[in-house]
Amino acid sequence: MGKTIAIFGIIILVFGLLVMLFERLGAHKGLLPGDILIRRGNWTIYFPIVTSIVLSIVLTLIVMAVSRFSRR
Repeated sequence: MGKTIAIFGIIILVFGLLVMLFERLGAHKGLLPGDILIRRGNWTIYFPIVTSIVLSIVLTLIVMAVSRFSRR
């Protein structure tokens, strides 16, 4: 149980550092290249296609890492 908590702590730390880095680089708006943003008059449609793919890959890698470490 202790290993799992430590791993989650490290993951949260790394995620926090990445968020801080992206804010410094000016990516705080959440738009990655490939995301679609349509503004017409007083309405806006946002399709976070690339953001969804990146988030899916990152979460998959995290779950795989945690499951491997928890089997030991």
